[in-house]
Amino acid sequence: MLVRHATTDAVRRAAFPLDERLDAGGVAAAEALAGRLGRGDALCGPSLRARATAAACGLDARVEPALDECDFGAWRGRTLADVHASDEAAAVAWMTDPAARPHGGESLEGFAERVRGWLAGQVGLDGRAVAITHGGVIKAAVVAALGAPLEAFWRVDAAPLAVTELHARDGRWTVACVNAPVVA
Repeated sequence: MLVRHATTDAVRRAAFPLDERLDAGGVAAAEALAGRLGRGDALCGPSLRARATAAACGLDARVEPALDECDFGAWRGRTLADVHASDEAAAVAWMTDPAARPHGGESLEGFAERVRGWLAGQVGLDGRAVAITHGGVIKAAVVAALGAPLEAFWRVDAAPLAVTELHARDGRWTVACVNAPVVA
């Protein structure tokens, strides 16, 4: 079970994230999920927002570096609209070329490979896991589970505190649900 972290200022502004705290609404919404995510191994990305979401949900989560969001380099804290206005060619390259890294951080291709590698290590494990992570990680995981082309990344949504559920069977992943609200 992959759960996107709760809201932050960057999420509300549609900005490339900084390593920031949850906003007040995000804390309250995450606290409301305490005890509702089920049992299993608890994991989270290393960012402050992922760790804070896990804690607010009542999870004693182990930090997993592979669950960190894409490194957006120099674009951290900026909105895509701002980046597009100041350097349209860089914004277009990033959206159309999976190998591009005009911000100096990770390319979509490299980021997706990191997530795919993590999934490959999880596929043979027994039991259930809840991972508090990021929208990009969830989108990359869905693309990998489906064996879809990387361009499909832009067509997957992952809202704050929504659940995406993947099941491992016979050494491969299946997608059970995407971007679903948590229900008791």
